[in-house]
Amino acid sequence: MLDNEATLEIQHLIREFKPADGDLLGALHVVQHRYGYVPKMAMRVVARQLRLSEARVYGAATFYSEFRLTPPPETLIGWCSGPACRLKGSEGVRKILEHELGVGMGGHTDDNKLGLHLAQCNGTCEYAAQIWVNGNVVGPLTASSTAALIRELKSPGSGGTPAQPAVPTAPVEASTNANTTPTASVSTTPPANASARSRKRGKK
Repeated sequence: MLDNEATLEIQHLIREFKPADGDLLGALHVVQHRYGYVPKMAMRVVARQLRLSEARVYGAATFYSEFRLTPPPETLIGWCSGPACRLKGSEGVRKILEHELGVGMGGHTDDNKLGLHLAQCNGTCEYAAQIWVNGNVVGPLTASSTAALIRELKSPGSGGTPAQPAVPTAPVEASTNANTTPTASVSTTPPANASARSRKRGKK
């Protein structure tokens, strides 16, 4: 998309927001919802619309942890840090994730195909220990099933999962038998708190 076309689109997206500092976070959320992150060009458009300095807009975008300043990976893996998952062995799951992906928490692969980020409990504790793949709950996981899942996501042509998956009415349960390693159930019900409150970047 050409810069002028993108500028016009962003202007249209935030046309309802009035010149005021109070509308800043709302405007940034709208932009990120559309693009998956907040481009620098969008910050300039938001600043003009709200009659704020670009520095003020940039400051807000970097201050709150839910805003991304770079394009998201094609497949985003969220590691649940909730207490139920920790009791079920999520620390081991995290180590496998980081090892198989070759990145630390908050990182992404060199080709930007897979990314790993810290997530909070979403209340689906029956799937502990769990991760989220593009918002879909996957669990319960063991070290072996986690490794198998990541290798599958990394395999050529897998494509991960859709960035905007359809939401069926019930989880898809995986079958197991005595001769195979149990695999995770997959629930495509989005996390209950997917739209998290604004959290200060770096605050535990």
